Amino acid sequence: MATDNSTAAPVPATGLKRAIGTPLLFAFIVGDTLGAGIYTLVGSMATDVGGVIWLPLLIALVVALLTAGTYAELITKYPHAGGAARYADKAFGIPYLSFLVGFLMMASGITTAAALANAFAGDYLAALIDVPLAPAAIVFIVLLTIINLLGVRESLTANLVASVIEVTGLVLVIAIAAIVFGSGDGEPARLLEFAPDVPPLQGAFAASVIAFFSFLGFEAAANMAEEVRNPSKAYPRALFGAISTAAVVYVLIAIGAVIVLPPAELAQSTGPLLDVVNASGLGIPPWLFGLIALVAIANGALLFMVMASRVGYGLAEAGLLPRAFARVLPTRRSPWVSIVMVAGLTIVLTVVGDLATLAETTVLLLLLVFLSANVSVLVLKKDKVDHAHFTAPRIVPVLAILASVVLLAQQTGVVWVGAGVYVAVGSVLFLVARAGRKREAQPAK
Repeated sequence: MATDNSTAAPVPATGLKRAIGTPLLFAFIVGDTLGAGIYTLVGSMATDVGGVIWLPLLIALVVALLTAGTYAELITKYPHAGGAARYADKAFGIPYLSFLVGFLMMASGITTAAALANAFAGDYLAALIDVPLAPAAIVFIVLLTIINLLGVRESLTANLVASVIEVTGLVLVIAIAAIVFGSGDGEPARLLEFAPDVPPLQGAFAASVIAFFSFLGFEAAANMAEEVRNPSKAYPRALFGAISTAAVVYVLIAIGAVIVLPPAELAQSTGPLLDVVNASGLGIPPWLFGLIALVAIANGALLFMVMASRVGYGLAEAGLLPRAFARVLPTRRSPWVSIVMVAGLTIVLTVVGDLATLAETTVLLLLLVFLSANVSVLVLKKDKVDHAHFTAPRIVPVLAILASVVLLAQQTGVVWVGAGVYVAVGSVLFLVARAGRKREAQPAK
């Protein structure tokens, strides 16, 4: 991979201030990638691979790095907000396809928030208070919706504080595992023991679907494109650096969890890292780590609900969703219809779905988005721009497409059905929006 320096022309002008350098961009992507997934999905991976949790994480890392190569080229070549939907529009010029890519992004945010709401109401909350799962999850979503309605500044301020707490919790788990290992109480031999009832290769690829959930963050990075100084240099460094940093943290978490606790116990938990802390015998109060984990999960859910509601607003502004989705509160200027719709769908999915299935559905939706981006970058190779940009060899998106297809092949029928329902609902909304535009374009009689 290389940066194309065939021309010294500057990056395109933008209406936004290019105030973000490489360190800040790196911090943003790390904060977005080191999300709540690892707090909740270690147990799901242990079900498929036993103690070899590090293997699906490495498989997911390879897929993430390949796709990051594609995004590094597209973001630096077209440094504007919009993400994969914008790239699909640039490559193919088909409004429905551009809409579908954007709508799948919106759907992935809703599904992720629902998965995290289920995780929030599980063992971590039980460490503080004993309440029924479904009502707790619904109240959780309502509270996040109120924060979302208050405005994006309030949402992102909450995100900044929560991100610090979130990373602190992960560092604490790594330190605890190191202490247990150093005292000779751990069982490192478990790191090479696969789940007894699952063929190793099958289990590794099945778990890699779940593991990939923890590496998602490319689209958020793409939407910062208009505010980054010298994106041709900053983006590749920040993107690959952040993903590699997240991978190191995740692998250390996985290794530490398995050393401290048998995989069978991790597989039965909705709060696996809390169980690791409790099993360490270091006397850390369960409620304290439970609180840290809840903040991390809430932070992730809030970010995805904000993202989904803004994607809905953007699609409505572009005439691809019904105009109602673009309505905003008069004082807060937050897209209240889009926010309320996202909250309602999140509540429904929280009630009818479980953590693992919802996480797998998110991965499927985003793999389809990433497929679109990887095909788009191949189509747009022939498109020349008048500024320097990062260039990934053609083999990178080709391998990313193949890897995405492999992961898609691991998905179960119920997950594909869920994605099909999203496509059907989105298509109906697209047709409604299109009919509305035609009515508005007709001259008054």
